[in-house]
Amino acid sequence: MIESLQGIHPVGLAFLATLYTWGMTALGAGGVFLSRSVNKRTLDLMLGFAAGVMIAASFWSLLAPAIEMAEANGVPAWLPAVIGFLGGGGFLWVIDRILPHLHLGLPVSKAEGIKTSWQRSVLLVLAITLHNIPEGLAVGVAFGAAAAGLPAATLAGALALAIGIGIQNFPEGLAVAMPLRGEGMSRGRSFFYGQLSATVEPVAAVIGAAAVLLMQPILPYALSFAAGAMIYVVVEELIPESQQGEHSNIATFGAMTGFAVMMMLDVALG
Repeated sequence: MIESLQGIHPVGLAFLATLYTWGMTALGAGGVFLSRSVNKRTLDLMLGFAAGVMIAASFWSLLAPAIEMAEANGVPAWLPAVIGFLGGGGFLWVIDRILPHLHLGLPVSKAEGIKTSWQRSVLLVLAITLHNIPEGLAVGVAFGAAAAGLPAATLAGALALAIGIGIQNFPEGLAVAMPLRGEGMSRGRSFFYGQLSATVEPVAAVIGAAAVLLMQPILPYALSFAAGAMIYVVVEELIPESQQGEHSNIATFGAMTGFAVMMMLDVALG
């Protein structure tokens, strides 16, 4: 399988990979055609799982290769990782303050970002879209890094990252669509908004892959940037949301399971 993909341009691979992650989001959102709601326990488990996958991916698929690349280039191993990591978190912090969005389970009055009169459904979708920007960027940067031919970044590792992000996108799609359905929105509209949150991933992936191909010296910084952005989302949103109810232990178990799954994928395939 890996050999059959090597003839495809890395930007095209990144685009195809994020079409898969988008499709997994749509598959999760499709749950609205089977049920009207999902219980809080299941939702917390799914959010915890997504957090675990993103934490593992940030280290195994992004930070570790960035550190290896820096060492190979004669740069202090920690420098690109620290600069890129904090830069990615800072970037998401700025977007978080600007982009109007609403976290699950909160009233519209608790919406963050610039104040608007947008509908609750739009604000919920934008919150998950915020999650998907770093995910798409991470996949794009990983495929771009693999194309550079460096030992620390492989095509198999980039595929493992895409598979892991796709797996955790399934509950994200469900987490958007189900609350909308529970509030009385039609199945079709709930599904549409649920999958819409992932449309940003192919765009971010293409930008990330193209950037590192054009400017290969930024590779360690770009990988670390994507990792920092993902960790920001986990700490700022996924973990607090999953720990709000009485099923915090279930969410924690989900996070550990997600971490283990992503670690297994990266080590086995990468």
